[in-house]
Amino acid sequence: MRAAPASSGGVGAEQGIAPSLAELVALRGLAQGARPPRRGRLGVSGQGLSPLRGRGMEYAESREYAIGDDARHIDWRLTARSGKPHTKLFQAERERLTLVIADTAPSLYFGTRVRFKSVQAARAGAIAVWAAIRDGDRVAALRGSHRDPPVPPAAGPRGALRVLDALVRWYSAPPADDAGLVVAIEHARRLLRPGSRVVLIADPASVAAVPAERWPALSMHNEVIVLLLTDPLELDPPQAALPFVTAAHRVELDLATAAQRQRWKRTFVLPVDQACAQLPARGVRVHRLSTDAPSQAWLPLLGRQGAVRA
Repeated sequence: MRAAPASSGGVGAEQGIAPSLAELVALRGLAQGARPPRRGRLGVSGQGLSPLRGRGMEYAESREYAIGDDARHIDWRLTARSGKPHTKLFQAERERLTLVIADTAPSLYFGTRVRFKSVQAARAGAIAVWAAIRDGDRVAALRGSHRDPPVPPAAGPRGALRVLDALVRWYSAPPADDAGLVVAIEHARRLLRPGSRVVLIADPASVAAVPAERWPALSMHNEVIVLLLTDPLELDPPQAALPFVTAAHRVELDLATAAQRQRWKRTFVLPVDQACAQLPARGVRVHRLSTDAPSQAWLPLLGRQGAVRA
């Protein structure tokens, strides 16, 4: 059962229950201050660069001159400083796509600490968007829906605001037409190009429902990060009777009994543990993002391989 507890345990009356556009825009500083933009070996920054070297538009680095190098590309300043001839290398500039895949399962609209999981999902998505803008990427977003189209790729603050507006709409209340994470991943396959970055934000139960073979297909040519939204009550419930309420009725679970605690663990803890154990082997980086954690806590995973963070 995924209804909010009768006592919301510190979730604010407005802030923390539904995201706002102003809140997501304000996260820009956290994302862009987390680490400097990507830099080459000689300290030159730029957008996502192709590994193909040639006569592109973007300077990559300089190396010692070799027989056959084009004399027009000699780096005269470095040659003068080092006393040895050096030639410039260039790379073709390509804008990478960062795609935010948003799980909108009903189980996310719940929380007992600081904010609902849905609000943390929106904030984490905003962090991903601002980090992408910092790196010169185009940004896009989608969710599991047969009616709601994806937010198309776009660059710069204008593209970012389109995605943030969608996150506010999706996470203010459970959408009536949620088709599940599997549908969202299928939509993503049609949008992605090799070299894209995927930030998938989901409830652990939604991740557990994805067939195992979908993950290698998604991560084979892309950087994939999965953020598992959790709440402290889910992972560490008290050994006591807990009342839950919905619009229709009230339910009380006696978690002091071993049978109920085992059932609780299978429902909430096991999907998290399985995802953290299995996804890295399939090329996916995983981070458990609790409702009471900083929304940018997962950013160190960018550029890391096979990482799992708690």
